[in-house]
Amino acid sequence: MNDFDNPRQNHLLNCLPAVEFERLLPNLKLVPMPLGEVVYESGEKLQHAYFPTNSIVSLLYVMENGASTEIAVVGNDGLIGVPLFMGGLSMPNRAVVQSAGYAYRLNAPMLMKEFSRSGGRRCGALSHLLLRYTQALITQVTQTAACNRHHEVEQQLCRWILLSLDRLSSNELNMTHELIANMLGVRREGVTAAAGNLQRAGLIHYRRGHITVLDRPGLEARVCECYQVVKMESDRLLHLPRKAI
Repeated sequence: MNDFDNPRQNHLLNCLPAVEFERLLPNLKLVPMPLGEVVYESGEKLQHAYFPTNSIVSLLYVMENGASTEIAVVGNDGLIGVPLFMGGLSMPNRAVVQSAGYAYRLNAPMLMKEFSRSGGRRCGALSHLLLRYTQALITQVTQTAACNRHHEVEQQLCRWILLSLDRLSSNELNMTHELIANMLGVRREGVTAAAGNLQRAGLIHYRRGHITVLDRPGLEARVCECYQVVKMESDRLLHLPRKAI
């Protein structure tokens, strides 16, 4: 079995007790997540939840004029479909695959059935786990808003790279400057200048939409506090292992 087709590669699924994991397993379907695919649009009623294994999905807020900015990233740390168990059923944002790979899809009724287990012996671990993940996701959204308002593009780029790496099994990212600029809601020229600074410092190597991280500690030394706030809260709530490069 490859990494991408093992449901346990998703940290939420991996944290489930064996009995709950086995209940979900027959209903988990491995699906490809091609680069640029729209998982759901703003206001669209959700039919499924997605548990990424080796893909990353960006949650984007899109303005009326078409401009967009990323509010959070979701990878093997979580799931796409929080509104399903929070009672909203839809979200005012778009979810787009940022890094191609795979995810396990679970239909909404099955997710809600498992989430709603409560009381005595029927009390399920999934509901507690998903609520803790939601708190971690809210932290990421709020910290991203603060970062985009108060910190320089280079710091934002470091945050974005580090958050993405935490959700992948390698130190490489495939993303053009234009796409990164759209994610961060800044001008392409700003991303080009920031990436150039990081490359000259020997922290990354960038070529034709391909970013290789050469010095992660160096990136962490340059990033603003926003990355650590999000990282520490996720680790605290979900007990995720720290990744080293």
